[in-house]
Formats: sequence, C-alpha cells, structure tokens
Amino acid sequence: MFRWTLHGNGRTVEPGRVVAPDERLNWFATIGIGAQHVIAMFGATFLVPLLTGFPPSTTLLFSGLGTLLFLLITRNRVPSYLGSSFAFIAPITAAKADGGIGVALGGVLMTGVILALVGLLVQKVGTRWIGLLMPPVVMGSIVALIGFNLAPTAYENFQKSTVTAVVTLAAVVLCTSIFRGLLGRISVLIGVAIGYAVAVVRGEVDFTMVNEAPLLGLPQFHFPEFHPSVLRCSCRWCWCLLAENVGHVRSLSLMTGKPLDRMMGRTLFSDGLATTLSATFGGSPTTTYGENIGVMSATRVYSTAAYWVAGITAILLAMSPKVGALIFTIPPGVLGGVTFILYGLIGIVGVRMWVDGVVDFSRPKNQFTAGVALVVGIANV
Repeated sequence: MFRWTLHGNGRTVEPGRVVAPDERLNWFATIGIGAQHVIAMFGATFLVPLLTGFPPSTTLLFSGLGTLLFLLITRNRVPSYLGSSFAFIAPITAAKADGGIGVALGGVLMTGVILALVGLLVQKVGTRWIGLLMPPVVMGSIVALIGFNLAPTAYENFQKSTVTAVVTLAAVVLCTSIFRGLLGRISVLIGVAIGYAVAVVRGEVDFTMVNEAPLLGLPQFHFPEFHPSVLRCSCRWCWCLLAENVGHVRSLSLMTGKPLDRMMGRTLFSDGLATTLSATFGGSPTTTYGENIGVMSATRVYSTAAYWVAGITAILLAMSPKVGALIFTIPPGVLGGVTFILYGLIGIVGVRMWVDGVVDFSRPKNQFTAGVALVVGIANV
C-alpha cells in the first residue's frame, strides 16, 4: 500500500499525463506539493472552528489524523484531504445555543456514526440507491440551503468592522480574478492575511492570548453529551456529508480517469469514522475538501503520498498552542468579509449540482423542491 511507483523522471509531470494516486514524484517534490495542500486547506479548516467556537488546534489535529485514517481505509487509492465541513456551521451554532459545546459534539458524533453505517451499506449494495433517494434537484437544494441559510451570520460579522470586511472581501475577489495556479487556489488564505494586516493596523487585534500560549503542548479537548433533540437532527446532517463526499469522489473519478465509484463505500465509511473520532475529543466534523481537489487539478498530481505529507504536517502544527491562539485573534471584520464569499460559494455549489445533473426546471415538482429550499435558506428558517 505504501509502494508508490515513481512517475517518469520523478521531477516533472510528463506532458499529457497526470501523476496517478499510486504514483509519486521524488520526495522533495512530493513534500512541496504536500505543503501546497496544507496551505490550500488551512483557511477553510480554521474558519469552521472560529465560527462555531470549537478549539482550532483540536480541529487541525483531527483533520490530520482523519486524513491519514481516510488514506489507510481507502488503501491509498482516493487522493483527498479531510478538512472541516462548512455544512455543520448552522446546526452546530444552534445546538451550542441550546445545550453547549458538548451537546453539539454529541450530534456531530452521531452523524459520523450514521455516515459510517451508510458507507458499509454502500460497500455491500452499491451507490445506485443514493441517486434514487437523492436526485440532483434534492442534493443541490440541500447544499444551496446550507450556504444561503448562513448569510445573516456573515452580515452580522461584516457590520462589526465594515472597512476591514470590505478590504478582505476585495482581496479575495482580486486574488481569484488575477492569479492562476496555486495563488488563485489559496485566494481565501491570502485575503484573510491581507484583512488581518489591516485589522492589526486599525487596532482590532489583541495578541494577549498568543503571548501567553506555550510554543508546544496538546490541544484543548472537549467531550460529547447526548441530547434527544440534537440526535434527531443527526440524520439530516448526515445528508450534507453524503452529498459532499459523493460529489467530490465523482469529480476525482473524472479527473484521474479511474473508476473510483467502487471506492465510494470506503470513502463514506472513513469520513464517518474520522468525524466520529474528531467529535469524541472536541474537533469539527470532517469532509473531503474541494480546495485540495483544485490544487490537484492545477498541478496534475493526484498522488496520495502528498496527502500523507499534508496530514502529518497538520498534526505537527496542531501541537503548538500558539498556532491555535493566533487563529483565535482573527477579528469579526475579517470573518465577515471572507464568509460573504464562502457562504455564497456553498450556495452556488448547490446550483452547480442542478446544472451538472441536468435538472429540468420546467417540471413543477423540481420547481417546488428547489423553490422552497431557497426561500427557507434566504429567510433563515
């Protein structure tokens, strides 16, 4: 499983080809690409705990551990990084308001268990039933609802420091428009860095926590509590992770030219297991990351060896409380600016599912399904 074939001369990607999951470049190049994956996931992975109040270092630790677990279970055949899932921001926030972080973790843990069981079912009977149960109009509506439902949260942070938020928003848009390749892929991270610098100049950042935090140490752990009202929601939350995983695996299958659908059961099971493990100790729910799929598309390197580098790097970074403390200093204005874009993009991903699934909106049942979801999302029901 750990014997990757050297691609070509090991230094460059051969013209017209890609580096397959079971191949690698030389280790120097592989470490460099692994570092790109860490940069690509960093901004989004930390935004989720910032917005939900979960410990960032704990989330980063189990993001790295979850990725390694994912690679082991999928036998190094599916190149993916498991980062924090944006789909859970709204339900976690609501669950925390009702019963605190422990109750929210209980809901996330049960969601992970359910997803793992779904993965075992898919492994036995295949994926056809997912398409029947969740046609593109339903899957797209669920994802679109997630993004649009978060709009009030983004606006609330935006209002707290309009200047910083506008600068952050503009920086992300300009980076995405001007840059190509890796810089374009990490436009969110660049935008956050620029917005953060403006916030420091404007006196909006307090470094007291960073100065007091030790350089090395274990992350802060929290443990789940179980409440019937939250547990009932776990099945609904599971559909979000299911939709994200299915979409990403199918995208990878097209990009690599390999039939990865047969690995769908393993990917769902491993993501469910990773989410369960993360929630057991206070981390955010995990999902396969589109940001890292973008890096693979840009570099044409789909080697799972690079993801081992990324996962191990994430674990090492999580062992520094200063990193977590620094992330917690990001002010509301920066969060407001970047989430204006991110939440909108989540909604657009749902719309893309309608387009890719060739949903016929001349049919009333499709109109009603999508229309009700959009109204629910925009009204913040």
